[in-house]
Amino acid sequence: MAMVDIYEAKTQLSKLVDEAAAGTDIIIGRNGRPVARITALESSKAPIRFGLMKNRIKVTGGFDAPLPEAILAAFQGRWPR
Repeated sequence: MAMVDIYEAKTQLSKLVDEAAAGTDIIIGRNGRPVARITALESSKAPIRFGLMKNRIKVTGGFDAPLPEAILAAFQGRWPR
């Protein structure tokens, strides 16, 4: 961990963020006392797992058939009469 004065951090923020992203924790201090830390975020994106719903979902034969006029009109903002 490296400690940097707040005034130096203001002028070199981009460089400090790059260092933090690379894995170095940066402590920002004011008058020699630590007040904040810049650290890398962990990736929260889970990997995509294909095939989780295999054999659990059944698509019927008329899945892609045209919608009835009443439903189509409702989607388009026209109410059937």
